Parts: sequence; structure tokens; C-alpha cells
Amino acid sequence: MPSDRRPGRHIRVLLAEDQGMMRGALALLLGMEPDIEVVAQVPAGDAIVDAALTHRPDVALLDIELPGLSGLDAAAELRDQVPDCRVLILTTFGRPGYLRRAMEAGAAGFLVKDGPVEELAVAVRRVLTGETVIDPALAAAALSAGPNPLTARERDVLNASSDGATVADVSARLHLSESTVRNYLSSAIGKTGTRNRTEALREARQQGWL
Repeated sequence: MPSDRRPGRHIRVLLAEDQGMMRGALALLLGMEPDIEVVAQVPAGDAIVDAALTHRPDVALLDIELPGLSGLDAAAELRDQVPDCRVLILTTFGRPGYLRRAMEAGAAGFLVKDGPVEELAVAVRRVLTGETVIDPALAAAALSAGPNPLTARERDVLNASSDGATVADVSARLHLSESTVRNYLSSAIGKTGTRNRTEALREARQQGWL
């Protein structure tokens, strides 16, 4: 993709949002900006990289909770496969853990959806110049919240048990022994300060650790 940012050149934007009405409204509002062009819209996370490779956007606006692949996982894939594309996470869920994970995935910005579209357009322009744009209140909350205490395996085990799966089910899904699964669950429960895996899963999600 060309790296020049000449004055007057439209900023090409990819928009990933699973709610059709929200996706259409954002595309319409951003399209009214004189220097922004929405070149691709996708409803699922596993369509993001292919769309980016096809349309070569300058900026990808990604929701977090998407079918198929989360926006955070898609951000990491974009960093590897379409490195010239800057990623801006736009989500309803302003959770400190999500912000940390977004930055680790290479995102250039993190905003919540309740802000005015003018601020979103400004953020798109700013990340394209190399800036990092983060909602100030969320940045302060992330600093006070501290890092994610869960290991990757503990997160895997909690996620695998989210649909009410038994220890045996999780063991089969992750190719771990049942005793290992129990150990990871016990550790996750302890780290989240909860009483059982259901509460641990809820707390981890609320903190944005999963």
C-alpha cells in the first residue's frame, strides 16, 4: 500500500461492526467527512483481514465483540498481515482490561461508542499521523486497575467453560488432563477473588481480561 499521505487524499477506512444499523450509521456519518471514505464494511471478525487485504484501508475501525473473531484478535492479525493499516478500537465496553489487550495487539487507539462522531473523525486522522488516541477516562481507569492477572492458559480454560461445559468437556477441547483443568480453574477463581468458575468468568469478562 502506498505510504504517502498527500493533502487532499481520502483516508480509506474499514469498518467492522456486527450490528447492521450501527454499522450503517457509522459508515454514513464518516462518509460525510470530506476527507474520509469507508471502503469496506464487515459484520464479523474473521472477515476483517481478508477485507483489509482486498481494500487496503489506511485505518480499521473495529468493534471488540464480533462473531468469529474478536476485534482484539483481528487487530493482532492486521498488525502482522497488513502492517500499514492503523487500528482504532471502537466499542461499547470501556473496560480497562480491553484497553491493555488492545495496546498489546498493536492498536493505535481505543474509543467508546458514546462519543460524538466528530471526535471519531478526528481520531481517525490522528492515528493516521502516528498518534495514539485513547479515551482519557478509560486510560486513567486502566492505570489504576493494573495488569491482567490471568495467564493465557487460565483464560483459555475459562473461555472453554463459558457455555456450561464440564471439566471433562474442557479437558477434551483443550487437550489437557482433567486435573490440569481443575488447577487452572482454581487458580483463576483465586485470582479473581470469586467463589466458583461462573463468578470467575463473569468477573474476568467485566474487567476485560478475556
